[in-house]
Amino acid sequence: MTQTDDIAYDSILVLLSISLFILGIVLIIIICRKKPQKPDQKHLELPAKFCASSYQLTDIDAATDGFNTRRIVGKGRLGTVFAAISPSGELVAVKRIHPRLVLSNAGFGFASIIKTLSLAQHPNVVPIIGYSQAPGERIIVMEFVGMVNLDFYLHENSDGASLLDWNRRLRVAAGVARGIEYLHQGMAPNIVHGALKASNILLDVKFVAKLCDYGLSFLAPKEMTGLVGHVDDEYWAEKGGGACKESDVYGFGVVLLELLTGRRSEQGLLVRWALPLIKAKRFSELLDPRLVIPSDIKPLLRLAKVASACVGNYRKDRPSISQVASILNNLEIEVCH
Repeated sequence: MTQTDDIAYDSILVLLSISLFILGIVLIIIICRKKPQKPDQKHLELPAKFCASSYQLTDIDAATDGFNTRRIVGKGRLGTVFAAISPSGELVAVKRIHPRLVLSNAGFGFASIIKTLSLAQHPNVVPIIGYSQAPGERIIVMEFVGMVNLDFYLHENSDGASLLDWNRRLRVAAGVARGIEYLHQGMAPNIVHGALKASNILLDVKFVAKLCDYGLSFLAPKEMTGLVGHVDDEYWAEKGGGACKESDVYGFGVVLLELLTGRRSEQGLLVRWALPLIKAKRFSELLDPRLVIPSDIKPLLRLAKVASACVGNYRKDRPSISQVASILNNLEIEVCH
């Protein structure tokens, strides 16, 4: 080996040694680098879904001023609703279930069902925030947002028809569909409303629709009062009857007919009156006479066809609420934006 070769060889060894030295330093730095501190454990956890709180009956009694009749803001087939002030000073709605329904469901898992229902959190659903139970008493505490139900606007308020123009009615329809879709598909386990009707659809000051009284059909599974005309004939069948997703779709179809016609369900007479008009395309007779028929009637025709599909078929042939919500969401985008 020549002197030149020796120099070259030594140079390579030096470079290799330097490289190994640098690599060693880098590895030491990586190994010895201080591990980042774990953030607070509560920041790692996904936000837990809200679950209804349990209230003492004495607290509910105080909040409603002894269930004072002046606090009553609504009455329905399941109970009476009172405006109440929570211990934190928040305005809430308290539904006191009728005593006869409490007695007939004395052994039912009321608390566990309400806790499950309270997990529903959606812009088109009224949140359940608490409950109370005692001998002969079942109480549901809900968010109170100063809303009036759709039935009042459509059928009782003299100015309701003008306040609910066609665009707002279409938005209400789409909002209700989204709320039902969330209960049917977005909740686990799925929630069947069981009593979908205009009086259980609340409208806030911006006319955003919110569903209430969902999942409470267990309290009065076969009571006809307040349900006839809002559920399908299969609901009353001995076998395979009762509340289900398909009966909710039927109830939603009835709501659509009420929005279109301005008429009440009248225990099923609305469906029997409206379906032939829709089939014959006699929309001038069908649509609410209190409102001017819009120049572009196509959105209302599509709404009428959706209503017909919801109420005009047997359960197995009805569209799913997801299909209905998709159509109405597209209509809302086309018309209202």
